[in-house]
Amino acid sequence: MAADEGEQRRLALEKKRERYVWYYLAYFLFGIHVVAFVMIYAVLHAK
Repeated sequence: MAADEGEQRRLALEKKRERYVWYYLAYFLFGIHVVAFVMIYAVLHAK
């Protein structure tokens, strides 16, 4: 019974970690797009 409990805890921790990875990935992609738009804006409005 104890082993099963440990397995459940490990799965829960993995699920939590996976969610953090997705958040990190989302922020990372969002950040790249912000930088890209700023660069495009700068290039288009350069004198």
